[in-house]
Amino acid sequence: MTDALEQDKETDRLQALRDALAEDDLQLAQRLLDDLHPSEIALLLESLPGPERITAWELVSPELDGEVLTYVNDEVRATLIREMDAQELVAAIEELDTDDLADILPEMPEDVIQQILGSMDAQHRARLEKVLSYPEDSAGGLMNVDTITVREDITLDVVLRYLRWHGEIPETTDSLMVVDREGKYLGLLSLTDLLTRNPDLSVAEVMIRDVEGINANTPASDVAQLFELHDLISAPVVDDDGKLLGRITIDDVVDVIREEADQSMLSMAGLRREEGLFTDIRGSLRNRWAWIAVNLVTALIASRVIGLFEGSIEKIVALAALMPIVAGIGGNSGNQTITMIVRGLALGHVHRGNTRLLFFKELGIAMINGLIWGSILGIITYLLYGSVSLGLVMTGAMTLNLLLAAVMGVTIPLVLEKLGRDPAEGSSVLITAITDSGGFFIFLGLATIFLL
Repeated sequence: MTDALEQDKETDRLQALRDALAEDDLQLAQRLLDDLHPSEIALLLESLPGPERITAWELVSPELDGEVLTYVNDEVRATLIREMDAQELVAAIEELDTDDLADILPEMPEDVIQQILGSMDAQHRARLEKVLSYPEDSAGGLMNVDTITVREDITLDVVLRYLRWHGEIPETTDSLMVVDREGKYLGLLSLTDLLTRNPDLSVAEVMIRDVEGINANTPASDVAQLFELHDLISAPVVDDDGKLLGRITIDDVVDVIREEADQSMLSMAGLRREEGLFTDIRGSLRNRWAWIAVNLVTALIASRVIGLFEGSIEKIVALAALMPIVAGIGGNSGNQTITMIVRGLALGHVHRGNTRLLFFKELGIAMINGLIWGSILGIITYLLYGSVSLGLVMTGAMTLNLLLAAVMGVTIPLVLEKLGRDPAEGSSVLITAITDSGGFFIFLGLATIFLL
């Protein structure tokens, strides 16, 4: 209930800001913006068309510019960057955390990159270059190099005095990293143990040793699974030699999960990248044309399948009314199967050892659904057209098309993954094309054999 109320309040604030911008009440808009969190400002900017977005961006406090840029999507970020001069960009991003800076720095103009790097001390620049040396979608690309490390041979009292001297700890810190003299990761010292255990104990006596470091080259999706599996808040990142490089925190992992969910949704619809509501027409066309072209080809194939049975349709006009039902339900069933398989692949639940079982499971579900709902549809067909034979053909066609949908629903994402592609990429488009053409062929073929 509380979450729903908070969401309603947030929606009201954003709507009030949109209204203020629409009415050109910039003073009110300024006051409303000052009350918003950077993530809320990012949400607002993404939901505004170009001119209003720029107006709102100019009202954002300069102190928040950098954080807002880390929250908006790539397309909106590029738009906002184009509206800022080099001095504004440097001021906005130079105080960002290293991991956030590494995310957006490659998108900056070259002169801004050089100014940022030139303004850093050698240690800070080395940390940034370390993060930039790894792919964005890897543990190394996600990590934050701002970590506090301790040795295992000192006491908890020494650690506490060191933290007091240090004055602050990085955000989302639930534990300190324990390393040896060569910088190799040994384990974790939780803040809970640090504060509650006897201060005369050594770090070695209370440290957690069973949390392994994540190799910097580990894909981001695997990192997210590790966090979910072990309920982690933060985790160490190490190189191939086991030396500590940095840490990944739960907020970075949440971003990975959200981005993967967004990308899977877009890929299943045949979109190659994230597209904003107000992307220019040319950009939207480039993003959508490929799978529309594929759809056109598959639609032509489906039309030719129907053309093969023009004689049957002329003799039994009811076939024209009934065949979209078979194709449509087959497509829906296939999309359900594909969604389950893509999700299973993303979670690591689908592997070579259980694919045969998955095939038979989906075939079983398709057979039962086909017989039950096909029979119901067959009865309805008989009541509408008074033909027992047509009803039986409808039942048979429904069952066979659902079986086809089950087979292809499992096969398509597995084949895409085998080819090194995103299992969700265009899968919805492909399954619909196959069940349409297959459904038409099965239904009209059975009708031709048994009714004519």
